[in-house]
Amino acid sequence: MTTFTDAERDYLDRGRLARLATVGRDGTPHITPVGMWRLAADASWVEIRGRNFAASKKYRDVAATGRAAIVVDDLASTDPWRPRGVEIRGAAEAISEPEPHIRIHPDRVISWGLEGAPTP
Repeated sequence: MTTFTDAERDYLDRGRLARLATVGRDGTPHITPVGMWRLAADASWVEIRGRNFAASKKYRDVAATGRAAIVVDDLASTDPWRPRGVEIRGAAEAISEPEPHIRIHPDRVISWGLEGAPTP
């Protein structure tokens, strides 16, 4: 299991908007904003939910390919320009019960602009 730093966990706990990336059966990438997501208490997965989720392309993509990535980012400042964020890539599941959601199991975590993280 991938380990998150304290700075990454703290940042993810405060995040409001993320972008979920999936790949369709034909290899075409798809990225979409998501607002309903959370990191498990033990950091073993990230869960993404949404309205009418089972009918969404992102849900179908994960069901077909078993892979996804999510990025949570923002600007700490525009003067000077200071982007910060966390990207989580990994194996993913399209889970139908008790309500449709996607669960990503982190294989790789990359962060930037956070305490102790490299700046791009």
